[in-house]
Order: sequence, then C-alpha cells, then structure tokens
Amino acid sequence: MSDTVEEIQNTEETQDFSGNYIDKFEDKNLEEFFCGKLESWEKIENTFLFHGENATLELAIFSSHILRFRYGHDGYFEDDFSYAIDPNYQPQDTHYIFEEDEDLISIKTDVVECVINKADLKTKIKDLKGTVIQEDEKGYHWQDHKYYGGTINISTKVLQPYEKFFGLGDKSGRLNMIGQRKELWGTDCYGYGADTDPVYKNIPFFMGQHSKIGYGIFMDNTFRSFFDFGKERNEACSYWAQGGEMRYYYIHGPKLIDVIKRYAELTGKHALPPKWALGYHQSKWSYYPESVVRELGAEFRTRKIPCDVIHLDIDYMDGFRCFTWDKDRFPDPKKMISEMKDDGFKTIVIIDPGIKVDKKYWVYQQGMEGDYFCKRMDGPLLKASVWPGLCHFPDFTNPEARAWWGTLYEGLVETGVDGVWNDMNEPATFEEGTFPNDVRFDFDGHPCSHRKAHNVYGSLMARATSEGQKMFLDNKRDFTISRSAYAGIQRYASVWTGDNSASWEQLRIANIQCQRLNASGISFAGSDVGGFIGSPDGELYTRWVQMAVFHPFFRTHSSGDHGDKEPWTFEEKYIDIVRKFIEMRYEILPYVYTTFWQHSTTGAPMLRSLHLEVHDDPESFFREEEFFLGDHILVCPISEAEATSRRMYLPQGVWFNYWTNEELTGKKEIKVKAPLDQIPLFVRAGGIIPMQPKMQYVDEFEFDTLTLKAYKPVGTTESYLYEDKGDGYEYTQGDQSVKTFIAELEADKWKITQKVKGDFEVCYKKYELKLHGIEQAPTSILLEGEEVIKKGRYAKKVLTIELPIDFKEIIIT
Repeated sequence: MSDTVEEIQNTEETQDFSGNYIDKFEDKNLEEFFCGKLESWEKIENTFLFHGENATLELAIFSSHILRFRYGHDGYFEDDFSYAIDPNYQPQDTHYIFEEDEDLISIKTDVVECVINKADLKTKIKDLKGTVIQEDEKGYHWQDHKYYGGTINISTKVLQPYEKFFGLGDKSGRLNMIGQRKELWGTDCYGYGADTDPVYKNIPFFMGQHSKIGYGIFMDNTFRSFFDFGKERNEACSYWAQGGEMRYYYIHGPKLIDVIKRYAELTGKHALPPKWALGYHQSKWSYYPESVVRELGAEFRTRKIPCDVIHLDIDYMDGFRCFTWDKDRFPDPKKMISEMKDDGFKTIVIIDPGIKVDKKYWVYQQGMEGDYFCKRMDGPLLKASVWPGLCHFPDFTNPEARAWWGTLYEGLVETGVDGVWNDMNEPATFEEGTFPNDVRFDFDGHPCSHRKAHNVYGSLMARATSEGQKMFLDNKRDFTISRSAYAGIQRYASVWTGDNSASWEQLRIANIQCQRLNASGISFAGSDVGGFIGSPDGELYTRWVQMAVFHPFFRTHSSGDHGDKEPWTFEEKYIDIVRKFIEMRYEILPYVYTTFWQHSTTGAPMLRSLHLEVHDDPESFFREEEFFLGDHILVCPISEAEATSRRMYLPQGVWFNYWTNEELTGKKEIKVKAPLDQIPLFVRAGGIIPMQPKMQYVDEFEFDTLTLKAYKPVGTTESYLYEDKGDGYEYTQGDQSVKTFIAELEADKWKITQKVKGDFEVCYKKYELKLHGIEQAPTSILLEGEEVIKKGRYAKKVLTIELPIDFKEIIIT
C-alpha cells in the first residue's frame, strides 16, 4: 500500500481464491518507522553506507546507469545473496563525483545524479540536465510484522506527472499499469482472466517513464510483494514486501529498451536454444497410448502441416510418478521416440515437483535417503496432494537436492527425450493451493520459511531440470519450459502463460502477457494457442495461430476433456489457412533465430511493445495489441470475431504492407484490411528479412537458395542474419557467422552491402534477393561495381535477382 501495509487481526490469516492462506491488509494505524537523519557515512570502494538514526542506506554504484539501494535496520543487513542476479555479472569500475554540503550529499555518475537528504535519508535521482526522474515521497519505511516477526519493507515514491509503468512479468491486465495494484505470489490460477491477480510468475521488475525518460526498478525480494502504481493515492507509487530487506536496483535508460538490456546484464539472458524448439509444438492433456502419439505424427506428415515437437502430459507416467513410464500405454518408449525422430519429431515430457509417497518407488526412496524433501517447522515431512495423491516435494533451494534432481533425468535422456516441461511448480497443491507458510527451506545456506521461498520455487526447479539435462545431453542444447518463475528464470528455461481459456479476450490477454514477459527479461515466451480450457471455433483458433507465429514459443495446448485442438480439428477452410501460417513460421525461421541470437548477445527483447520502439511517441503509451518481432517486423493481431479489417497504429517511419507491398508513412492510425487468411503485418523500410523454403520440420532438408526480402530504405538501415549448426555448442568456439546487410538509399540509388564475420559453412549456394518498393524496372544493376547483364525479374514493384552468397555490394538504379 502507499500508506501502510498489513496488520494481523483477530483471525491472523485469511484465504484467497486459490485456497492459500495470506496475511490481511486492513489496519492503517500500525506504527511506521523511518530512517531518521544522517549521523555518519563511510565509503568502501564504490559503495557508500549512510547511517541514519534508525536505519542504514547502502548505495552501491554498479555502473554509470545502475545503482543499488539497500536498507538495513536493527544494526545489520541481510547476507548479500540473490537467486536472480547472474553469477557472471560484475559491477563496472565507474567514474563518479562525490559532493557534500550542509544539507545534501550528491553522487554523480556520467549519466545520473543521486541526491541524499541528510535530514531524513530520502533520495532523489536526476539526469545530468536536472530532470527529476525518481524521488522519495515517504521514502523507505517499515513496520514490524506482528505475527511472523521481521519487518514489512516499503518504498514510496512521488508519482511524477504523466508517468507510465510497464513490466512485472505475465500480469494479465492492461499493458500500462498506471492506476493499478499488482501482487507477486505465484498462483495456480486455472482459467484466469484480465482481472485475476496474482498469476503464475513473480518478476519484481518494472519500468517507469515520464519526461521522455525511462528507468527500471528491480526489487530483488522473494517474499510476497506488492506494487501500487497510483491506485491508492494518485500522487504516490509504492512497492513493498512482507519480509526480507528493501533491496532495489535503479536502472537508467533513457530508452526503455536500453533499460531492459541493462536488466538483462544483471539477471542474465536466454542462451541459444536448439533451433527445433523454435518450430511448432503440439500438446494436449493427454496424448496416450503410444498408438495415439504415432497417429498424431502421421496425421501431421500426411496433411503436410509442419510440426517439430510433440508433448506428453502426465498420463505417460506410471500412476503419475515422475521419471517413470506407463508400460501398458508405452511399452517401448525408447523405440517410439527414436522412430518419431526418424520422421522429424522431438519429444518433450512433463515433470511435476510432487513425488508420490510410495515406499516401492525409486525416486521416493532416493529422496528419503538423501533427505531432499521439504519439512514442516517442527520436523515432519511436508505432505500434500497433487496428481499422484499424497506427495513429498523436493527442496529446490537446497543445492544438494537440485543436484540429485538433475541426476534423475539420465533415464529420460537415455530414452531419447529431447526436452522437459515443468508444471505445477508455483508450487501448487490441491489442499491449500500451495505449501503452508511454516514449511522450511535451505535457501542455499540461508534457512527460511515458505514465505520467502515460495516465489523462487519454480525457477529453482527449472534450474535443476536444465542443469540435469545438460549432464546427459553430451553436445546437445537442453530445453526446459516452466510455468512458474522468479527473476532470472531466463538463464534456465522458456515459459508459457499457463491455463488460459478459448476466448477472444484470452487471445488479447496472451498478446499482452507475452509482450510484458519480453519486457521483463523473458523473451522465450508463448501461450497455449487456442486456449487450454474450452473449445475455440475455427476462426478463433486461426487468428490465434496467426498471432503465435510471431511469438518466440509456439505451442498449441489443450485440456483434452474440453475438446481437441489439433489443426485439422476445424473446417477445411481453416485448416488450409492454419497450414499456411505454420509454414510461414518455418519460412521466417532464419529471422526468428537471428532475433533470438540478438537477444542472447545484447539482451534486447524479441517481442517489443510499441512503447519500447517509440518511447517518445505519446500514442504508444496506451497501445496494447501492436508489437514488433525483432528489428523490422510489426504485427497487429485480429482479436475480434468476424473482423475483416482493423485499426492500428503505424509508428514513425516508412512501412510496407507484407501482403500488398503498399508503402505507408507512419505516425498515424490506419485501417488495415485483414481477410481471414491475413494478419496485419508490416516490414520496416530498409529491413531485410531472410527466409528459407517451407519445411515440415527444422532442417528437414538442405536447400540451394536463401531468400532475402529487402524493402526500399529511407536513409540507412542494418539487418542481420545469424547462422550456426542449430544445436550443440560449437558456436561458442567460433563455428558461427554473422552477416550484416546495410541498406542505403541516395537519390535514385539503392545500395546493399554485406559484411560477414565468421566462416560457418551454410548449405545454400546463392541468395534470391527480392527488392520490394521499386516503382519501375531498374536502369542499372551494379554487382561489385560491374554491370549485371541479366537484370533480374521485375513484377508488381518487386525486383528479383540471384546473388552469390559472398557478394559485397550491389547498387540498383
């Protein structure tokens, strides 16, 4: 809350909709404590300690753009430990200027200035022009937690005029969070809606923007936490946690996309996945027995609908016991998986955290022998029900338990399983929704209760899963997908948005959630296409597929008791369109893979909301449906039934309609035709989109020609093509290549140059360059300075030219 937080009343706990017991928020009369006036300060390298009457502020300079604030009271700080911060991150040696006068202390980097008031230790951050970016209102304050002990830690800032807020992971409400309050407490929220909160993931990172300046706040605290963006008091923004310490990072932009990149420096980036993981996935609760899985694969191949991955839900197991196979349903899983591989299919299996209490079950036996399961406060093992019945649950905050969990994947990998899907890891249980608060955790040597460990449980399960697969995959890249997460999950797993429903509203929610996840450091994200719950009609499913083609993780998933969602379930007219768009995913895969490489190297999000690309355009602040995939592709899904057109905003610049080649000038709203077989899709002027032939699965065959779709530039534009083997780690030793295409337009001359770094050997022998936006047949084509005799094919403002893959420069007049 902006003023105060919870008081435990006569009944000390209450239940939320999931059955989980939570603290109340009623009394606004609890005593609040503040830092008090500055008594002394000291400096240790690039860290300052400002000792107030009641608390100490630690200010650490991580870089010219990143400052960390920590507050300690009662004479101590917590251990400086975080699951979120990338272990490879190192603060930079940063130049700064320290100044002090009678009332204030100023610490100024080359980018921002932090001013500390000696009277109360309140802080103010300004840019070097003097613009106030963030300013304490009440500043840091705290309350004693009457029931659990410790403190409730609160930071209250001035809400700046016209300030906007974005981020916080997979929240399902409006993209711009001004006027909203959000909660982080990972919850199994089956069938959630636009107003449901909390949801599955816990990413305490948000971005604010005003005065054309963007910044980020990452509150690295795993307790249940809250973020109020002017809902309670329209002059204040507050964030607080129900325990731990107040520790947050200020991350400067000024562009929001640069804030995200710097957040990725702190918390890590997705590693390159196996390329097949970027293909189309088909999933259902559940595909069994083996004959059904084989028939599913055969149907895809017979109908020529591309697919790379089939997921197996809990019914492949023996009585829902993880790491086992039901021998009646799957008598020889190794043979089945091998033969499915021969036809181009990878197999992913689900693994939940609950281990069935069964003395004859080998995983249970190992967990008991190793003392790896969670315990209640007074010592007995936690028991709670999930799919197998009563279960024990590993303590994934214990490094020994994580290491043991990793060894369990040996059998699955040896069987041929290609990836793992972690579910129910909020953690979710059937009785109370999650674990009781008195459950104890190791927390990597920092013992705690469930109150502190709940929000990181899913991430640490995904970490153990990822690290376990790597032990047995030899040179293959691992693949993990997780439903729950804390900040830093991107170092270990991809995510999806959980148990959504088949509705037009949910299509819009999925779009917003995937944009928000990308803005929160988690690019490898997607939704259950068509909705997990319920049965979409053919139109809704088709429109959802069209959107998901441009989402990094692309999977149809359904609850089998609510109807099937295989692409051929619908009428023939929809099947043909769905096939066309899944084929399109495979055609643009070089672009998608390159965009992933850009994220893995720079931290730039793969999906970008309009406000990330044009952060100084007020029209972008409340736009939610338009999004970018990578540098050059702009998409606006159809999110209403029976729509054959829609209005959307084209940002500043020049854009080409992908379907019609129409050239449009942006910074305006337009109406776009969108018949059922099209989605509003635009390419930035100057962009070059690499495309490969249609395939039934990734690397189905080698091909001779790679297509480069080039769009007439305005000024100078760079595009990239990243290539490697698509699996394995040879790329880390230099077996890769990065091709940079620079498009320039001067007068009537369109010049494209290619620069190549690396010598990865590709399968294709030539480019087919398609130049879009040429008004008439060219009068001259110069390749490496010499006139090309065959001037290509010209039709409908598109010029097609064959080029050698080692060309350096081509000029079209």
